[in-house]
Amino acid sequence: MSLKRFAIQLAACSLSLTLSGCALFSGQSAAESADVYVQLGMRYLSMNKLDIAKQNLNIALGKDSNNVQAHNGLAFLYEKMNLPAEAIKHYEIALHLDASDLGVQNNYGRFLCEQKQYERGMLLLKQAASTPFNNRPWLALTNAGRCQMAMGQIQKAEPYFQQALLQNSSYAPALAEMQKLSYQHNDFNAANEYLQRYLSGSSHTAETLWIAIHTERALGNNELATEYQHLLLKKFPLSDEANKIKSVLW
Repeated sequence: MSLKRFAIQLAACSLSLTLSGCALFSGQSAAESADVYVQLGMRYLSMNKLDIAKQNLNIALGKDSNNVQAHNGLAFLYEKMNLPAEAIKHYEIALHLDASDLGVQNNYGRFLCEQKQYERGMLLLKQAASTPFNNRPWLALTNAGRCQMAMGQIQKAEPYFQQALLQNSSYAPALAEMQKLSYQHNDFNAANEYLQRYLSGSSHTAETLWIAIHTERALGNNELATEYQHLLLKKFPLSDEANKIKSVLW
């Protein structure tokens, strides 16, 4: 059953007092119906509808308390709610249930690095990136590079981004990181090349524009630098980068 069709039928069932007698779940095991609630929860999470996402993920756990993806989803939800202790609790449960789950390894590793628990974070990210069963290793590789950057290990970070791009040459986050590193190394032509590759599939962020401004100035392209500056102020007027420009101009 498609998720869209399930959502329509679920809405109809919700008009009754309970879902227990709804034909939607007839013939489904608790684990199977839990999986559908996880899908719903993750869909709402992607839409940033956190309350509804939380409800669905908790229903999933009520049906199957050992559902790894429900715990993984709740952990990420609690990250977004700035509740790190709750996030850690659910990541730890998910990892205990399935230590080889690539999504858990990648998400939890990234989160631990953001919490400055670098050693364990890198361990999980390396595990996720190195397994031959990972068909998207560039995710963990990019997160590992960012973790090294957060540790101040810039020279160790770059190989991770390069490996990520070898696996997926159009992966925008890795391209943006290489734009930044190239600029920091005063390799302005490379920074510009990485930006153009990034823009072939993604839109500017405040940071890519900020780096582009300084890159073009370094290359002597002041007119283009001014265009990027105007674009930054227009698209991201409340960003830190825009405030830096305003502090100089005004």
